[in-house]
This record gives sequence, structure tokens and C-alpha cells, in this order.
Amino acid sequence: MAGHGYKGGRLNLPFVGHSTFAKAPPVTDWDAIDADIAVMGAPFDCGTQYRAGARFGPRGIREASTLFSFGHAGAYDFEDDIVYLPAGEVTIADIGDADIIHTDTVQSHANIEYGVRKMLAAGAFPVVLGGDHSVHAPIIKAFDDQEPVHIVHIDAHLDFVDERHGVRYGHGNPLRRASEMSHVTGMTQMGIRNVSSSNRADYDDARAAGADILSVRDVRRLGTQGVLARVPSGVRYYCTIDIDGFDPSIAPGTGTPSHGGFLYYEVLEIMQGLSKQGEFVGIDLVEVAPDYDHSGITTMLAAQLLMNMLGFIFHERKRKAG
Repeated sequence: MAGHGYKGGRLNLPFVGHSTFAKAPPVTDWDAIDADIAVMGAPFDCGTQYRAGARFGPRGIREASTLFSFGHAGAYDFEDDIVYLPAGEVTIADIGDADIIHTDTVQSHANIEYGVRKMLAAGAFPVVLGGDHSVHAPIIKAFDDQEPVHIVHIDAHLDFVDERHGVRYGHGNPLRRASEMSHVTGMTQMGIRNVSSSNRADYDDARAAGADILSVRDVRRLGTQGVLARVPSGVRYYCTIDIDGFDPSIAPGTGTPSHGGFLYYEVLEIMQGLSKQGEFVGIDLVEVAPDYDHSGITTMLAAQLLMNMLGFIFHERKRKAG
């Protein structure tokens, strides 16, 4: 065991210590972020149309992520024969949560955007834990002074509503708002299925804006390589993941579950492939509502997916850098 460094320092098991993301050190001064990856919570769920509760998503995902903190040795994947996120090579900081003002969407979203800009200014890879999907709009807006991005969107719903009864920034609108931004060059939307929050005109508008829309059955027919071939290569990817893109049999803890969703490896293999053919520059994972899942498997899924994606992304960055 000496080779793993367990004889030095504390064992630091998942159930002890502070519940930060992956047990990473907390950073409260947003002008002093010094890490490869910065994690921020966006506990806003005033954009929901049905069941609220995603405001507790960041806390739940952080708690679950302590299981995947990997101790002192990084995470060895025997199938890939790779140690991901090796200790000392990839650093993570948990910067806490954006300040949320109940019922005030405009200011709450502005506070989320501010936090993402601070992470980007520090040169850190931003990971944002939602919150409902409306938080994606201010997150992607914060990238407007960066190079263009292609959005990779995992979701049961298209989220391309323009406006209903004056609502433009609810959780049914974020991908429409993103499509209006000049730094967003297109999007691949996967997992869309069943009766969605968007109508036929919204689907037409999404395709006209450059979206490639794939249902779960489309993805299964195409297979991983077929899906990867449809996503532009050699570009910067921003990934937004709604946990309801997964089947409620493995992700029941969400406000708007939709049967017929993805299973874990279907998404993971696509993300691993994309990390090789382009460059991920940010992730948000939204709509985890822990109170609808007392088993905790939804938060576990969210944390495990994020940790594996970060492992793929930073392994590929190192490989491409030689």
C-alpha cells in the first residue's frame, strides 16, 4: 500500500471531513482561484414548471462526490489501463455557491454568470452544479468573451421554448437563449423524447439555428461511433447535462422524469469519444432534486458521471500536449 501514499496523512474516508465536491479544498475568495478545475453550485430552481427541489442539487451532488474523491492515488480504470485525475497533476477547487435571491431570476442569474466569469478569468475549467436548467443561460453567456463553442446537450426535453406568458428564462428556455448568442456555433441535442416542453415550431427553429436533434432511439440506432461522426470535431465543446436525460430507473431524483432515457454507459462512451475529438471547456449538470430519491442513486450518478468526464477531459489534454 505504500506505493499509493496511504501511509502519509489522513485516510480521509468519504464520510469524514467537509462535504466539498470530491473533497476538494474550498475557495471562498473568487479572486484567488488557483486550480485546474473550479466547481460552483447554482442552487436556483425558480424556473421550474412542475416539481421544484433542484435547489438542493448542489448539496446532494457534493455529498455523493465524496465517494469518488479517490484518496491519494487518482482513479485507476482497468478497462482503459489509465489512472485518471492523478493526485498532484489535476487540481480541483470548490468555490461554493452563487448567491441566489428567491423569486429574483434576473439577479440570481447575474450572480451565477459572475461566478463563471471568475472561474474563466482564473483559467480554471468551470463545472456548475444546478439548480434547474434555466441556470444554463447565464452560464453560457459568461463564455461570450471566449472562443466559440459547440453545445453538447443531454436531456429528455429540447428546452427551446422562446417565450410563454412573458417567461423567457425558465427551465424550458435555456437552449433557445444559448442559440441567440454569437459565440455558440451550433448544438447537438441528445436524449430528446416523448412529449416535450417544446412544440413543433420550436423544433423547426432549433434545426434552423443549427441544432442536430437525436432521440434516445436515434442514439442507439447510430451507436457511439455513429453519434460521434455527427458532432463537429476539432472544436470546443460546452456540455450541459439535464439528469432527466437518463432513465428514471437510474435517475428518479428529478422534477420532470421521462421514461425511455439513457443508461450510464451510453452517455459515458459518447463523452469519452468527444473528449478525444474536440476540447471540452465547461460542464453544467442540472435538475438533480434529491428529495425525490431517498436511495441517493441520482446524486451518485451525477457525481460519478462528472468525475469520469473530468478524468477523460484532463487525460486527453495531457495526451494532446505531449
